[in-house]
Amino acid sequence: MNQIKEKSYYPWVVVGLLWVVALLNYMDRQMLSTMKVSMMIDIQELETAENFGRLMAVFLWIYGLMSPVAGIVADRVNRKWLIVGSLAVWSGVTLSMGYSSNFQVLYVLRAIMGVSEALYIPAALALIADYHEGRTRSLAIGIHMTGLYLGQAVGGFGATVAHEFSWQTAFHSFGLIGIAYSLVLVFFLREKKDRFASAPVTKETSAVKSGGFSSITKSLGMLLGTISFWVILFYFAAPSFPGWATKNWLPTLFSESLGMDMAKAGPLATITIAASSFIGVISGGILADRWIGFNVRGRIYTGAIGLSLMIPALLLLGMGQGFAGIIGGGVLFGIGFGMFDANNMPILCQFVSPRHRAAGYGLMNLTGVFAGAFVTELLGKSTDSGNLGRDMAMLAIPVAAAVILQLLVLKPTTANKEND
Repeated sequence: MNQIKEKSYYPWVVVGLLWVVALLNYMDRQMLSTMKVSMMIDIQELETAENFGRLMAVFLWIYGLMSPVAGIVADRVNRKWLIVGSLAVWSGVTLSMGYSSNFQVLYVLRAIMGVSEALYIPAALALIADYHEGRTRSLAIGIHMTGLYLGQAVGGFGATVAHEFSWQTAFHSFGLIGIAYSLVLVFFLREKKDRFASAPVTKETSAVKSGGFSSITKSLGMLLGTISFWVILFYFAAPSFPGWATKNWLPTLFSESLGMDMAKAGPLATITIAASSFIGVISGGILADRWIGFNVRGRIYTGAIGLSLMIPALLLLGMGQGFAGIIGGGVLFGIGFGMFDANNMPILCQFVSPRHRAAGYGLMNLTGVFAGAFVTELLGKSTDSGNLGRDMAMLAIPVAAAVILQLLVLKPTTANKEND
């Protein structure tokens, strides 16, 4: 009886526990983007947008390079301890950033944060997907993603904390919270017991469990040897251009376009995207879970709807005039991105078996984050030259291409691919 009861509620306990980690994940990385004005008083190198873009981009480059490694590791080790360790390290880095006023030290710490945060998301999403195998998968992933969005919004208040107290206080406070919560996970988070039980006993599955090099090459070969996975990579990367652009540069765009100081523009930008993404991710999760009940491409179509909404949103953000136009673009973008975001891992699960999913998502993160790193540095130069809005609008082009390619190529035969 206790096992039946646990089976019914613990999958949602996992979502709840990891929701808080997701919030801390984005909160710690996002708040830096809103504290430029406060920090450049003590760190002169941050006075130029290009240097600030470098500081933001190093996280993305390291995060991207580590993502495939993180996915491969997550497919082979206890994901609970990987998540706990990841949270503890990046929270310690956040705490340490509050003690530094040297640009080079911040640069190194930001790189270390990229390593530690990369270890989290493939492991977390694979764990949630394992616990939610039926028609709750998109909603469960979507709820988890709302933690990322709220973290993005709370991170926007880093500028407010920095304005009222100091930027050092913001880093100290959020870092200590994360360290404390890692201890909570030690007691309450559990790995799925039957993780490898459904896989037939073969040389490959034995190697996966032991972490053999041959299994790594087989896993990567299996993923990269199919056209569907390459399309999924592009589908994930294309929205990452505007996705990371809004995370890192939307506060600046709001400040410039709406003529307000960063202490107000930071929270307004991040809350606008986060609140509308919350609507999109929940509605997209519910819609996809219901749609796939009678059409195996239901999640594909839901993701395509989300990407389609992002196209006019980017035009409004980049070229819109006045408060209503720019805020409207932000709301539309958030809804579309949320619908897309809720279905990334669920779509991957339709093409990739459980023992390769974390590695698959790690490769997706690699392409998405590299796209983000590239656009973050590009928009830093665009800001200095006064072309931020125009270049933001141009990001609608790869998104439109992703919609077309997704609908033409991605044709799954099952809602949940099992182990071979």
